[in-house]
Amino acid sequence: MTLLTLHTSLSTYLVIAAFLFAIGLYGMVQRRTLIGMLISAELIMAGASVNFMAFNRFLAPNPTVGQIFTLFIMGIAAAEAAITLSIVLAVYRNYRSIDTEDVTDLHG
Repeated sequence: MTLLTLHTSLSTYLVIAAFLFAIGLYGMVQRRTLIGMLISAELIMAGASVNFMAFNRFLAPNPTVGQIFTLFIMGIAAAEAAITLSIVLAVYRNYRSIDTEDVTDLHG
């Protein structure tokens, strides 16, 4: 028996998912660049995916439901990354910066 035994239960996975979500939320609030915000949004979606897979593993009668939701989240994350990177490129071409505070023409 090892000194550190990891008891895999639903609460373990939920803590990991909450940690990923909290890091992503902190990054969305704290980061000023668009790339940092993109990475933070990906962490938030990864936390949601871990939640779906954990509930799928421990509570769902049909094991494919959580996996389908996770694949759907991965597709949304890929589309969001492609759209965000195209917006970042367009902003950089116009303003020569990806800092969100430098883009002042977007204020209404």
